[in-house]
Amino acid sequence: MNTWIFVAADLLAITALTFGMYLRRHRRRDLVVSYLGINVGVLAVATALSSSAAGVGLGLGLFGVLSIIRLRSTELSQHEVAYYFSALALGLIAGLGVEPLWLSLSLMALILVVMFLADSPRVLPAYRQQSVVLDQAIADPAALNARLEEVLGGTVHTVIVQCLDLVNDKTTVDVRFEVGTGTRPAGEPRGPLLEQLPLPATKALDQAGAA
Repeated sequence: MNTWIFVAADLLAITALTFGMYLRRHRRRDLVVSYLGINVGVLAVATALSSSAAGVGLGLGLFGVLSIIRLRSTELSQHEVAYYFSALALGLIAGLGVEPLWLSLSLMALILVVMFLADSPRVLPAYRQQSVVLDQAIADPAALNARLEEVLGGTVHTVIVQCLDLVNDKTTVDVRFEVGTGTRPAGEPRGPLLEQLPLPATKALDQAGAA
């Protein structure tokens, strides 16, 4: 009887995770199919193996193998990796059917609550991570930070230089920054792109009047 309770709980949990959270927030249909398939597959295998003495060990081995295969197949963003491991964990917990019943159900609920809160757009909304290519080769860290803050319109916290191209005069960096805290408003065009971007209507009229 408990086996069917675990199966029903897992199906409800993975539906909430994929359709209630991931699809509504990130809109990637291919990963919804992946999360559903991997969850139900792990649930089926773990349920079949749970009756054997080596069920827990084989379940954890399956978890590791599937993680390696999936993470080596395509590049995933970090929040997609978190959803992937959550789908695996839900299927494994339900499939192994750890007693008492309330413990397994509580662990599954804990995974859903953590993902709901951690992936909420209200949690650290101003923090961003972005790869930026500058049209200058800037070797000085202070000058690089100042230039990035001018371009991004925020406060730069971490800069990882990925490529400093002195021949082509280019700098490629990975930046962690906080928007809306720099010297310029976050929505204004900045840097060399200012002349290439369309001006707001009021500014365009002002410039036309001045001419």
